[in-house]
Amino acid sequence: MFSYRGGGLVVSIRRLLILSMVHSEAVPGEQNATGSVEPAFARAFAECRPRTALAGVMVEFCEFAAATSYVSLRDGVLRIRLCDVLRHAPEAVWHALGHVLVSKLFRRPVPRRFADRYRRYLNRQDVQALLERVRQERGRKRVLAPGGVVFDLVERFERLNREYFHGLMARPDLGWSVTGGRWELGHYDRSHHTIVLNRMLDHESVPAYVVDYVLYHEMLHLVFPVERKGGRRCVHPEEFRAREREFARYGDAEAWIKSEFGELVAAQRRQIKQPLRSR
Repeated sequence: MFSYRGGGLVVSIRRLLILSMVHSEAVPGEQNATGSVEPAFARAFAECRPRTALAGVMVEFCEFAAATSYVSLRDGVLRIRLCDVLRHAPEAVWHALGHVLVSKLFRRPVPRRFADRYRRYLNRQDVQALLERVRQERGRKRVLAPGGVVFDLVERFERLNREYFHGLMARPDLGWSVTGGRWELGHYDRSHHTIVLNRMLDHESVPAYVVDYVLYHEMLHLVFPVERKGGRRCVHPEEFRAREREFARYGDAEAWIKSEFGELVAAQRRQIKQPLRSR
Protein backbone atom coordinates (compact mmCIF):
# COMPACT_ATOMS: atom_id res chain seq x y z
CA MET A 1 0.00 0.00 0.00
CA PHE A 2 1.42 3.39 -1.03
CA SER A 3 0.74 6.25 1.38
CA TYR A 4 1.48 9.94 1.49
CA ARG A 5 2.33 11.40 4.87
CA GLY A 6 2.55 15.09 5.47
CA GLY A 7 1.39 17.51 8.14
CA GLY A 8 -0.35 14.70 10.02
CA LEU A 9 -2.37 13.72 6.96
CA VAL A 10 -2.24 10.14 5.77
CA VAL A 11 -3.87 9.49 2.41
CA SER A 12 -4.22 5.79 1.63
CA ILE A 13 -4.29 5.12 -2.09
CA ARG A 14 -6.03 1.82 -1.41
CA ARG A 15 -8.76 3.58 0.58
CA LEU A 16 -9.29 6.11 -2.19
CA LEU A 17 -9.69 3.29 -4.67
CA ILE A 18 -12.28 1.62 -2.43
CA LEU A 19 -14.24 4.85 -2.08
CA SER A 20 -14.06 5.40 -5.82
CA MET A 21 -15.58 1.98 -6.46
CA VAL A 22 -18.27 2.46 -3.82
CA HIS A 23 -19.39 5.88 -4.98
CA SER A 24 -19.11 5.61 -8.74
CA GLU A 25 -19.25 1.96 -9.79
CA ALA A 26 -22.63 0.64 -10.90
CA VAL A 27 -23.45 -3.00 -10.26
CA PRO A 28 -23.88 -4.76 -13.62
CA GLY A 29 -26.92 -6.84 -14.49
CA GLU A 30 -29.54 -4.61 -12.87
CA GLN A 31 -30.95 -1.16 -13.47
CA ASN A 32 -29.25 0.88 -10.79
CA ALA A 33 -31.00 3.81 -9.18
CA THR A 34 -30.09 7.30 -10.31
CA GLY A 35 -32.52 9.41 -8.27
CA SER A 36 -33.10 10.13 -4.61
CA VAL A 37 -33.25 7.24 -2.18
CA GLU A 38 -35.82 8.81 0.17
CA PRO A 39 -38.96 8.13 -1.94
CA ALA A 40 -38.28 4.38 -1.99
CA PHE A 41 -38.12 4.27 1.82
CA ALA A 42 -41.14 6.57 2.17
CA ARG A 43 -43.16 4.24 -0.08
CA ALA A 44 -42.10 1.21 1.94
CA PHE A 45 -43.11 2.95 5.18
CA ALA A 46 -46.51 3.90 3.76
CA GLU A 47 -47.13 0.29 2.70
CA CYS A 48 -46.11 -1.02 6.14
CA ARG A 49 -47.84 1.68 8.22
CA PRO A 50 -50.58 3.22 6.06
CA ARG A 51 -52.20 5.00 9.04
CA THR A 52 -49.00 6.57 10.35
CA ALA A 53 -48.13 9.96 8.91
CA LEU A 54 -44.50 10.83 8.24
CA ALA A 55 -43.06 14.31 8.52
CA GLY A 56 -40.11 13.29 6.37
CA VAL A 57 -37.44 10.74 5.54
CA MET A 58 -33.71 11.26 6.06
CA VAL A 59 -31.22 8.78 4.59
CA GLU A 60 -27.49 8.97 5.28
CA PHE A 61 -24.87 6.84 3.56
CA CYS A 62 -22.01 6.01 5.92
CA GLU A 63 -18.58 4.41 5.54
CA PHE A 64 -19.50 1.28 7.48
CA ALA A 65 -17.29 -1.80 7.32
CA ALA A 66 -20.25 -4.04 6.45
CA ALA A 67 -23.72 -3.86 4.94
CA THR A 68 -25.06 -2.46 8.19
CA SER A 69 -28.31 -0.47 8.39
CA TYR A 70 -29.90 1.52 11.22
CA VAL A 71 -33.41 2.93 11.46
CA SER A 72 -35.22 5.15 13.95
CA LEU A 73 -38.39 7.24 14.06
CA ARG A 74 -38.15 10.55 15.91
CA ASP A 75 -40.56 13.47 15.76
CA GLY A 76 -42.29 11.90 12.80
CA VAL A 77 -39.08 11.69 10.77
CA LEU A 78 -37.84 8.31 9.58
CA ARG A 79 -34.05 8.37 9.93
CA ILE A 80 -32.01 5.71 8.15
CA ARG A 81 -28.26 5.13 8.04
CA LEU A 82 -26.91 2.79 5.35
CA CYS A 83 -23.55 1.46 4.27
CA ASP A 84 -22.42 3.46 1.23
CA VAL A 85 -22.01 0.21 -0.72
CA LEU A 86 -25.78 0.46 -1.19
CA ARG A 87 -25.60 3.95 -2.69
CA HIS A 88 -25.98 2.63 -6.26
CA ALA A 89 -28.31 -0.27 -5.51
CA PRO A 90 -31.44 -0.59 -7.67
CA GLU A 91 -34.49 1.26 -6.36
CA ALA A 92 -36.25 -2.08 -5.85
CA VAL A 93 -33.51 -3.04 -3.38
CA TRP A 94 -33.94 0.21 -1.46
CA HIS A 95 -37.67 -0.43 -1.36
CA ALA A 96 -37.16 -4.01 -0.13
CA LEU A 97 -34.70 -2.85 2.53
CA GLY A 98 -37.24 -0.23 3.59
CA HIS A 99 -39.74 -2.99 4.30
CA VAL A 100 -37.11 -4.94 6.24
CA LEU A 101 -36.13 -1.98 8.40
CA VAL A 102 -39.65 -0.68 9.06
CA SER A 103 -40.85 -4.18 9.95
CA LYS A 104 -38.01 -4.55 12.44
CA LEU A 105 -38.59 -1.03 13.78
CA PHE A 106 -42.15 -1.97 14.73
CA ARG A 107 -41.22 -5.55 15.65
CA ARG A 108 -43.32 -7.09 12.93
CA PRO A 109 -42.43 -10.12 10.78
CA VAL A 110 -40.46 -9.16 7.68
CA PRO A 111 -42.39 -10.11 4.51
CA ARG A 112 -40.45 -12.92 2.91
CA ARG A 113 -40.48 -11.49 -0.61
CA PHE A 114 -38.73 -8.32 0.54
CA ALA A 115 -36.21 -10.16 2.72
CA ASP A 116 -35.42 -12.47 -0.20
CA ARG A 117 -35.06 -9.55 -2.62
CA TYR A 118 -32.59 -7.76 -0.39
CA ARG A 119 -30.65 -10.94 0.40
CA ARG A 120 -30.35 -11.86 -3.29
CA TYR A 121 -28.78 -8.50 -4.02
CA LEU A 122 -26.29 -8.75 -1.16
CA ASN A 123 -25.33 -12.26 -2.24
CA ARG A 124 -24.44 -11.24 -5.79
CA GLN A 125 -20.81 -12.11 -6.47
CA ASP A 126 -19.94 -8.56 -7.52
CA VAL A 127 -21.60 -7.02 -4.46
CA GLN A 128 -19.91 -9.57 -2.19
CA ALA A 129 -16.54 -8.76 -3.78
CA LEU A 130 -17.04 -5.05 -3.09
CA LEU A 131 -18.16 -5.73 0.50
CA GLU A 132 -15.08 -7.91 0.98
CA ARG A 133 -12.78 -5.07 -0.08
CA VAL A 134 -14.65 -2.64 2.14
CA ARG A 135 -14.32 -4.97 5.15
CA GLN A 136 -10.60 -5.37 4.55
CA GLU A 137 -10.05 -1.62 4.30
CA ARG A 138 -12.37 -0.32 7.01
CA GLY A 139 -12.80 -3.20 9.42
CA ARG A 140 -10.72 -3.79 12.52
CA LYS A 141 -10.23 -7.22 14.05
CA ARG A 142 -9.88 -7.00 17.81
CA VAL A 143 -8.78 -10.30 19.29
CA LEU A 144 -6.79 -11.50 22.25
CA ALA A 145 -3.42 -13.17 21.76
CA PRO A 146 -3.51 -16.88 20.81
CA GLY A 147 -1.58 -17.90 23.93
CA GLY A 148 -4.46 -18.16 26.36
CA VAL A 149 -4.60 -18.90 30.07
CA VAL A 150 -4.98 -22.65 29.47
CA PHE A 151 -4.69 -23.30 25.74
CA ASP A 152 -2.22 -22.01 23.15
CA LEU A 153 -3.99 -21.84 19.79
CA VAL A 154 -0.77 -21.76 17.78
CA GLU A 155 0.42 -25.03 19.26
CA ARG A 156 -2.96 -26.67 18.77
CA PHE A 157 -3.24 -25.38 15.21
CA GLU A 158 0.14 -26.82 14.23
CA ARG A 159 -0.72 -30.21 15.71
CA LEU A 160 -4.10 -30.33 13.94
CA ASN A 161 -2.43 -29.18 10.74
CA ARG A 162 -0.02 -32.12 10.85
CA GLU A 163 -2.68 -34.63 11.84
CA TYR A 164 -5.51 -33.69 9.47
CA PHE A 165 -4.02 -31.49 6.72
CA HIS A 166 -0.58 -33.09 6.15
CA GLY A 167 1.02 -29.88 7.49
CA LEU A 168 0.10 -28.05 4.26
CA MET A 169 -2.26 -25.39 5.65
CA ALA A 170 -0.72 -21.94 5.96
CA ARG A 171 -1.47 -20.62 9.42
CA PRO A 172 -3.89 -17.67 9.52
CA ASP A 173 -3.96 -15.18 12.37
CA LEU A 174 -5.28 -16.83 15.51
CA GLY A 175 -6.79 -15.38 18.65
CA TRP A 176 -9.34 -15.58 21.43
CA SER A 177 -12.42 -13.37 21.31
CA VAL A 178 -12.38 -10.15 23.34
CA THR A 179 -15.83 -10.90 24.73
CA GLY A 180 -17.43 -14.26 25.45
CA GLY A 181 -20.72 -15.15 23.80
CA ARG A 182 -23.20 -17.88 24.55
CA TRP A 183 -23.92 -18.99 21.01
CA GLU A 184 -20.78 -18.67 18.91
CA LEU A 185 -17.95 -21.09 19.63
CA GLY A 186 -15.66 -19.59 17.02
CA HIS A 187 -15.51 -18.15 13.53
CA TYR A 188 -13.22 -17.66 10.56
CA ASP A 189 -13.07 -14.08 9.28
CA ARG A 190 -12.08 -14.33 5.63
CA SER A 191 -11.67 -10.58 5.26
CA HIS A 192 -8.88 -10.54 7.85
CA HIS A 193 -7.81 -14.18 7.43
CA THR A 194 -8.29 -14.76 11.14
CA ILE A 195 -9.64 -17.65 13.19
CA VAL A 196 -11.16 -16.55 16.50
CA LEU A 197 -12.32 -18.89 19.26
CA ASN A 198 -14.71 -17.94 22.04
CA ARG A 199 -12.54 -17.07 25.04
CA MET A 200 -14.99 -18.94 27.28
CA LEU A 201 -13.35 -22.11 25.95
CA ASP A 202 -9.99 -21.06 27.40
CA HIS A 203 -10.88 -22.61 30.75
CA GLU A 204 -9.48 -25.48 32.79
CA SER A 205 -12.85 -27.26 32.84
CA VAL A 206 -12.98 -27.49 29.04
CA PRO A 207 -11.57 -30.73 27.59
CA ALA A 208 -8.69 -30.16 25.20
CA TYR A 209 -10.47 -32.20 22.51
CA VAL A 210 -13.33 -29.66 22.52
CA VAL A 211 -10.98 -26.77 21.81
CA ASP A 212 -9.31 -28.87 19.11
CA TYR A 213 -12.67 -29.72 17.55
CA VAL A 214 -13.80 -26.09 17.39
CA LEU A 215 -10.44 -25.02 15.96
CA TYR A 216 -10.54 -27.91 13.44
CA HIS A 217 -14.03 -26.81 12.35
CA GLU A 218 -12.80 -23.29 11.66
CA MET A 219 -9.75 -24.62 9.82
CA LEU A 220 -12.12 -26.48 7.49
CA HIS A 221 -13.52 -23.11 6.39
CA LEU A 222 -10.16 -22.41 4.76
CA VAL A 223 -10.60 -25.60 2.73
CA PHE A 224 -14.30 -25.13 1.94
CA PRO A 225 -15.13 -21.46 1.22
CA VAL A 226 -18.72 -20.27 1.47
CA GLU A 227 -20.81 -21.31 -1.53
CA ARG A 228 -23.80 -19.47 -2.95
CA LYS A 229 -26.71 -21.42 -4.37
CA GLY A 230 -29.85 -19.73 -5.62
CA GLY A 231 -29.04 -16.49 -3.82
CA ARG A 232 -28.41 -18.25 -0.51
CA ARG A 233 -25.13 -18.75 1.33
CA CYS A 234 -24.14 -22.36 1.96
CA VAL A 235 -21.63 -22.19 4.80
CA HIS A 236 -21.40 -25.91 5.59
CA PRO A 237 -21.81 -27.98 2.40
CA GLU A 238 -22.01 -31.77 2.65
CA GLU A 239 -18.30 -32.14 1.88
CA PHE A 240 -17.57 -29.88 4.85
CA ARG A 241 -19.76 -31.97 7.16
CA ALA A 242 -18.14 -35.19 5.97
CA ARG A 243 -14.65 -33.86 6.75
CA GLU A 244 -15.88 -32.52 10.09
CA ARG A 245 -16.99 -36.02 11.12
CA GLU A 246 -13.43 -37.27 10.52
CA PHE A 247 -12.33 -35.55 13.74
CA ALA A 248 -11.19 -38.31 16.10
CA ARG A 249 -13.51 -37.35 18.98
CA TYR A 250 -16.30 -35.80 16.95
CA GLY A 251 -19.12 -37.44 18.94
CA ASP A 252 -17.60 -36.65 22.32
CA ALA A 253 -16.99 -32.99 21.39
CA GLU A 254 -20.52 -32.51 20.05
CA ALA A 255 -21.99 -34.10 23.17
CA TRP A 256 -19.92 -31.89 25.51
CA ILE A 257 -20.87 -28.72 23.65
CA LYS A 258 -24.58 -29.54 23.77
CA SER A 259 -24.59 -30.49 27.45
CA GLU A 260 -21.89 -28.34 29.05
CA PHE A 261 -21.10 -25.19 27.10
CA GLY A 262 -24.18 -23.20 28.15
CA GLU A 263 -23.53 -23.86 31.82
CA LEU A 264 -19.85 -22.98 31.39
CA VAL A 265 -20.76 -19.58 29.96
CA ALA A 266 -23.31 -18.93 32.70
CA ALA A 267 -20.82 -19.88 35.43
CA GLN A 268 -18.07 -17.67 34.02
CA ARG A 269 -20.42 -14.72 33.69
CA ARG A 270 -21.26 -15.00 37.36
CA GLN A 271 -17.62 -14.59 38.26
CA ILE A 272 -15.83 -11.29 38.46
CA LYS A 273 -14.21 -10.75 35.08
CA GLN A 274 -10.53 -9.91 35.10
CA PRO A 275 -9.29 -7.30 32.61
CA LEU A 276 -7.83 -8.88 29.49
CA ARG A 277 -5.12 -7.45 27.28
CA SER A 278 -5.95 -7.07 23.61
CA ARG A 279 -3.16 -7.54 21.14
